[in-house]
Amino acid sequence: MASVFLYHVVGDLTVGKPELVEFTETQTVEAAIKAIGESTECGIPVWKTRSQKGMIENAEMRRKRFVGILNSLDIVAFLAREECLADQEKAMKTPVSEVVLPDNSLLKELDPATRLIDALEMMKQGVKRLLVPKSVVWRGMSKRFSILYNGKWLKNIDTSNPAANANRPSTSSPVPIRDKFCCLSREDIIRFIIGCLGALAPIPLSSIYSLGIINPNYCSIEASRPAIDATQKLPSDPPAVAVIDPMADDYNKIIGEISATKLWKCDYLAAAWALANFSAGQFVMGVEDNISPSSLPDFPVNSMVTNANTANSRGSIVRPKKFSSRSIGFVSNPTNSSLSVSRSMYRGRSAPLTCKETSSLAAVMAQMLSHRATHVWVTDADNDDHLVGVVGYADILAAVTRPLPTTNPESHSCSSMLIN
Repeated sequence: MASVFLYHVVGDLTVGKPELVEFTETQTVEAAIKAIGESTECGIPVWKTRSQKGMIENAEMRRKRFVGILNSLDIVAFLAREECLADQEKAMKTPVSEVVLPDNSLLKELDPATRLIDALEMMKQGVKRLLVPKSVVWRGMSKRFSILYNGKWLKNIDTSNPAANANRPSTSSPVPIRDKFCCLSREDIIRFIIGCLGALAPIPLSSIYSLGIINPNYCSIEASRPAIDATQKLPSDPPAVAVIDPMADDYNKIIGEISATKLWKCDYLAAAWALANFSAGQFVMGVEDNISPSSLPDFPVNSMVTNANTANSRGSIVRPKKFSSRSIGFVSNPTNSSLSVSRSMYRGRSAPLTCKETSSLAAVMAQMLSHRATHVWVTDADNDDHLVGVVGYADILAAVTRPLPTTNPESHSCSSMLIN
C-alpha cells in the first residue's frame, strides 16, 4: 500500500474546488443539459428540494435528500422515447425526477480529515461522488499531510489545551464553513494519483494486463441492430455500450461506442432522433451532410420508425429530415465525400478511446484525463480491432491500492511498456 494514500486526507483534494450548487429534481431536462455540459464525468448529482429553507442539515438528512446521478446518456435515452420525439418541446420541460435513476449509494459525505485511502475504498465499492465540507484554513505546519502519532490517526488538535498538545506533532485540521460543501469526483482522485506516480512505483509502469484490471464483462451491441436497443438496460459503470462487428474468427471488432462520454456536449435532440431512427453502426459512424442515410448498406436503417419528416400536431420542433454527424457533434472526414462512409473512414471525435492490453497504467490514466473519459476500451496486443475488455475508474483504483501481483513469465512480458 503506497504511503501517499495513508498520509493524505480528502481535504487536500478540495483546495480550489468550487462550492456545490445543488441541482434539484424539480428542474427541467433542458436545465440538466446545460448543467451536465459544465460538469465532470459527464453527470450531475440530483437532489430533492429542502423541506425548509435555511435549516441546518446533518449528514443523514443530506443523504436522504440525494436522489442519484444523471448523465448525458440517460437524457439522450429519455429524449429518444417515442412520446418525447413526438413532442420534443414538452420533453425538454420534463422534470429530471422522471429521468434520473434513484440510487443514493453513489454519494458519500466525508469529513475533510478522512484518510484518502478510506475514500478510495469507498469509491472502489461504487461511490462516485464525495461530499466534503468546505474549509477556510488549515491549522498546523502542513496543509498537505496528516499525521500518525503513536499508531493513532489524529484528525483534529484541541487548540483549547496547548499543554496537552505540546508533545504532539503538528497536524492539519480544517475549519469547516457551515452548510457549504464541495463535491469530489473520481476524476479528481485520478488527477491526484497521476501527480504522485513516483510514490506508486512500479505499479504505474506495469501493463494493465499484468495488473489484472481489464474487465471482459463489458456491455455491447452489434452494429446492425437498432441503436435504441442500447438503451434497454443502460450500464452504470462505465456508462457506455461498445458497438461491435462480430468477426469470423470469433472475436468482436469495436467500431464505436454509445456512451455518456461521447454524448456529453452533443446536440441532445439530434442525438436522440438518430438513436431512435438509426442502427447502432450508423449512429456511431455518423453521416456527412451531403450523404443520405440510405447510402450506408452495411448497417440498414431501422424500418420500424415513423417518418422523420412528420411534425406532431402540437407544433413542436420539426425533426431533421436526415441525420448529420455535425448536428450531433461527431466528426467524420471521409477522403472522398461523394462516397458512402465506410468503417475504414471512421475517425475523429466519434472514434472510441482505445488502448492495448500491453499499455501501462500511467498511459491509460493519462488518456482518460486528457479526453475527460470515464473508461478506455482495451484491444488485443497484436490486433487493434480485437476488443478484449474495458478499464474504468473503479479498475484503476483497485490497481493502485493493492500490491503488484506476481506476473506469469509465460504471459505478456510488458510490465514496463507504455502505450504505443
